[in-house]
Amino acid sequence: MTANQILLGVGLTVVLAVGCQVVASRFRFPALVILLPVGFTAGALTSDVNPQNLVGPAFSPLVSLSVAVILYDAGLGLDLQRLKGHTRRVVVRLIWLGVLITWAFGLIFSELLFGLSHRAAVMLGAILVVSGPTVVGPLLRFVRPVDRLQHILAWEGSLIDPVGGILGALVFHAVSASTKGSVASQIGHFLGSAGVGLAGGAVGAAALWLLLRGLRLPETLGTSVQLAAVVGVAALCDVIRDDTGLIAGVVMGLAVANLPGLDIPARNPFFETLVQQILGVLFISISATITPASLRHLGLPALGFVAVMVLVARPLVAAVTTVRTDLTRGERGFIGWMAPRGIVAAASASTFSAALVSKGVPGADKILPITFLVIVGTVTLYAFTAAPVAARLNVQRSSRSRPLLVGGSAWVIDLGRALKSVGLEVVMWAGLDQERERIRDAGLELAPGELLAAATGEGAELEGITAVFLLTEEDDFNALASTILRTNVDGPVYRLRPPLDSEGVVAPFTGGQVLFAPSLTRVALDRRCEGGGGIVTQPAERAVPEGFDVLFRIRADGALAPMTEAVPKPEEGDVDVLVGPAG
Repeated sequence: MTANQILLGVGLTVVLAVGCQVVASRFRFPALVILLPVGFTAGALTSDVNPQNLVGPAFSPLVSLSVAVILYDAGLGLDLQRLKGHTRRVVVRLIWLGVLITWAFGLIFSELLFGLSHRAAVMLGAILVVSGPTVVGPLLRFVRPVDRLQHILAWEGSLIDPVGGILGALVFHAVSASTKGSVASQIGHFLGSAGVGLAGGAVGAAALWLLLRGLRLPETLGTSVQLAAVVGVAALCDVIRDDTGLIAGVVMGLAVANLPGLDIPARNPFFETLVQQILGVLFISISATITPASLRHLGLPALGFVAVMVLVARPLVAAVTTVRTDLTRGERGFIGWMAPRGIVAAASASTFSAALVSKGVPGADKILPITFLVIVGTVTLYAFTAAPVAARLNVQRSSRSRPLLVGGSAWVIDLGRALKSVGLEVVMWAGLDQERERIRDAGLELAPGELLAAATGEGAELEGITAVFLLTEEDDFNALASTILRTNVDGPVYRLRPPLDSEGVVAPFTGGQVLFAPSLTRVALDRRCEGGGGIVTQPAERAVPEGFDVLFRIRADGALAPMTEAVPKPEEGDVDVLVGPAG
């Protein structure tokens, strides 16, 4: 290819990847639903986006390293404290029993429906055992299942990818050889690969612990060090044994997230952007290698195959792995309706299919297009049915607002009671022991741990925080916390308005969203509540009594609208939360 063709191909790939994500975000569905069809169409129209033409043999190793980075990022979100009891039992079963059952169904029905040779069917079955955080994560954020389901499916997606990657590598070596070797030798090879990945992950995690804790690197440089460590360790592991870098990546992320003494931000915009961009580019690139001719005569068999995997294999996996656990029928049913295939399946099919074709394995040329159709089919199906299924099974979190109130003053606790009385799921946090005790005595949910950990929802108790309201008596704390938390939570962050004549160090000079009318400063609210002005609620259509001020307006659907300089208009069914005048 000429330099101009390479520039055009790279530019077009990046533009298509980002464009698909923008469209998906705008219309609220997973980007993968359109990434694969768009990449396939682009590949059919121009060869400039074909990665085999752009980077040649470097494409496969680049995919492997990219997936290691993705799995490292997924590992950062896994909290070992949440993997306990029946949750742990189900996850462990999903990783080994689920893999075996899914592999068996994939093998048998790919032979029956596609007419693949036994060796190609074994390979395809191994490729399709994975799901992955890159697909499951966005779907879970969209569906918002209950906390336990969120953790089980997130853990499964993050752990099954490296297991499936190594299984795929072992099966590839077995089916490409003239003999498969004994079962004992294959088990030994698997354990050896796992050992290499675990050792690499341990070394990488130790290096990161020493660098991040010992050198106290700034956040930007610390992020660069993490990226370099993941890529370097994954590359070394892959050199020693194929696909072990995937295990190293997820182990490093899991270790860094759970090791004591490491101050890793709950959200890292650089890593989030990098992973999102990697995903888009990989899906566009991999789907661009599939030709329209390769899909001929595969459509109807693929529909039947997806139906078997979705309607038979996955529900059977859910039934077997949740037996004798305390999961409800709805939770078991939803686990049986969530197994989309993602980037590891696509990457493995792209790598192994071409190699098996070159070795003359019958039917190997169908592995990649079948995988493409299965990914498109499962992602599209789950994307548009997961939310209704979760609602039908009653395993969705409430759509009503779940605010976090930070502060332990008497009036803040009264506000929490008022919001709870109209059906909101209120969470509170306070720093002083006596304030925390008063919150418990009031029957309100108390956020555990430190404020950042609470606000970012890393704990199971705080999944789904929709907004943070900083209502402490320290104006500078409110201002600093709002600045920090704006980059660490998904919802808006508000703080109390400091006094007009404030001489604080930070509060008078910090931007951000400020609560209530200009006259309702922190001091004014304290004075009114201490003077007998209580927190009350009333329908929004009623006139506001003299001397009262509206603090919040709660919509009929449970959305919480705070009163700021932009006053929300009342609608039918709204409820106002007011503060009364001082007696």
